[in-house]
Amino acid sequence: MDLSKLKPAKGSTQTNRRLGRGVGSGTGGHSSTKGTKGQLSRSGARIPAGFEGGQMPLQRRLPKYGFTNKNFGTTYQAVNVSRLAALVTDGRIDPETPVTVEHLVEIGVAQKSQKIKILGDGTLDVALDITAHAFSKSAEAKITDAGGSVTHID
Repeated sequence: MDLSKLKPAKGSTQTNRRLGRGVGSGTGGHSSTKGTKGQLSRSGARIPAGFEGGQMPLQRRLPKYGFTNKNFGTTYQAVNVSRLAALVTDGRIDPETPVTVEHLVEIGVAQKSQKIKILGDGTLDVALDITAHAFSKSAEAKITDAGGSVTHID
């Protein structure tokens, strides 16, 4: 074995096609596979980014004000009050201990990467002390009516 005798595996490399070397070359001929006529067949053909062939470009068709980019909004994981009530009946949540975001992540209700919002779908009979990033008004009302408390995290 010698470094000077190394070569790529058979069939793994191919020679590049030589374009525009006459009609008899097999590839290209006089047009070099660019087709006949038109802007792209010319030498030095460059089309700017966003050019749509004379049609009004997208960046000029969109409104310049009043546009809200959804990528920069805050996304929450929804956890309903009915889900919390079911976890209490299953014994996965103890009513005497506060329910925190970390606890919800541990039992698999939510993911650690996103913020948690408690929503008010369902009923709650047990008093729970819940700590989360956000609460809907109906969820806050149901939790406090059951005798629990609500704590917001930033």
